[in-house]
Amino acid sequence: MTMTNKPIRIAKFAIQRLDDISPVIDLAARLFVANVFWKSGLTKIANWDSTVYLFTYLYHVPVLSPEVAATSATMVELGGAVLLALGLASRFGTAALFILNIVAATSYPDLSDAGRQLHVYWGIFLLIFLLHGPGKLSIDHFIRKKMMG
Repeated sequence: MTMTNKPIRIAKFAIQRLDDISPVIDLAARLFVANVFWKSGLTKIANWDSTVYLFTYLYHVPVLSPEVAATSATMVELGGAVLLALGLASRFGTAALFILNIVAATSYPDLSDAGRQLHVYWGIFLLIFLLHGPGKLSIDHFIRKKMMG
């Protein structure tokens, strides 16, 4: 073995190990983002009167009535979080969460810079899931494998 082969072998080994753990990292990232939206949806349900009040007087959601906006946001947060966590119809759920994230970040005029930055981070994660899919540890991946034989 020459000295030039050893770095190549080490690099191949390292890349293979990274490939081995990438499905776990994909799952962890999905669960992290899903948890954010899940908790937000549960908070809305737990304090429904406050939620409707906020959508009436604080959040400026265009077109929708406050009740419809609050209900829609809650349904998207909870449903999208479940789909994302399971990796089931994940691109559909992710697209809904991505749109909701944009609306949430733009409809609250007093959002702090730190709050806006969090929405940017969540949006980046969601965009990655939307473009690349949920990864190998997902129901979507299992279904795709079954359908392709």
